[in-house]
Amino acid sequence: MKFVDEARVRVQAGNGGRGSTSFRREKFVPLGGPDGGDGGNGGSVYLRAASGINTLADFRIARTYRAGHGEPGGGNDCTGRSGADLYVAVPLGTVVQDSDTREQLGDLTHDGDVLLVARGGKGGWGNQRFKSSTNRSPRQFGPGLPGEKRALEFELRVIADVGLLGLPNAGKSTLIRAVSAARPKVADYPFTTLHPNLGVVAVGEHRSFVMADIPGLIEGAAEGAGLGIRFLRHLQRTRLLLHLVDIAPLDPNADPVRDVRAIVRELKKFDAALASKPRWLVLNKRDLLPAAEAEERARTILRRLKHRGPHFLISGATGQGTKKLCEAVMTALEQPARASARASSPEDADASPRGVA
Repeated sequence: MKFVDEARVRVQAGNGGRGSTSFRREKFVPLGGPDGGDGGNGGSVYLRAASGINTLADFRIARTYRAGHGEPGGGNDCTGRSGADLYVAVPLGTVVQDSDTREQLGDLTHDGDVLLVARGGKGGWGNQRFKSSTNRSPRQFGPGLPGEKRALEFELRVIADVGLLGLPNAGKSTLIRAVSAARPKVADYPFTTLHPNLGVVAVGEHRSFVMADIPGLIEGAAEGAGLGIRFLRHLQRTRLLLHLVDIAPLDPNADPVRDVRAIVRELKKFDAALASKPRWLVLNKRDLLPAAEAEERARTILRRLKHRGPHFLISGATGQGTKKLCEAVMTALEQPARASARASSPEDADASPRGVA
């Protein structure tokens, strides 16, 4: 199925049922009075997050979703049946926005999360509701209120622990293939990745994290160059960014340092919060150079960038250095949980946190 991360739909809740105008007429019951029941409430429309869905493609086919209408009330104080609620399944990570007001209605990130997007109309009153000491035989009734109607925009943001970014052909897809079971397309031309790919990276027993690979960025992406920045939203939920750098580019005029700075500028243009996430440099394709030259080139790039954070020299194609990288990532991701456990444990309150090796 084609990966789709945006969709527009219309939702319509059910209308409330009409109230009844009825009078009690039974043998040996004089002056029975009004007994018209209320109409049933209209059904509401809900969105429900489901872990088995990975794309918004279904919403390109079905674009309108309606809940059931309430039924009219009846005599003998019988209330009409309420309309059936409608639950629409959406992928985890779906952000819902009102198309007209631009208000964000919700963010469904956990399996089973439910969001009310259109409330059903209330059923109308029957004539027995209008009875009073001065109005013994009311013929009024409520017509029932209409259900809410809304135009919605869905935006899917994949949920991953680690995000890969870099230029096209930096080796992101090769890396995710090397460390997980994901099998994105790999080729020797730019933009082989056209949509995000997710892979689960296992690092020992009961230790794993989710890695996201998005299409490559180029300078000017914020202005629409290349595939633009529309896929960067999929990195907004990640906790750590791995910035892949090709240390052996085929283009003799390529400058890895200039390219790294260009990607950082595009991140800042898109979202300052995303640009401020922890970002590690992963210097890739060491297998294309002699060992000494690869290490010297990596040191030169780090020195020119004045990068003091974590960095790794790897080869996604051969797997060299990827195990050490994944273990360091896993340790970094586990640190917040360990810190929380220490904070809640009095005997460990004075223990100093250990950094990433």
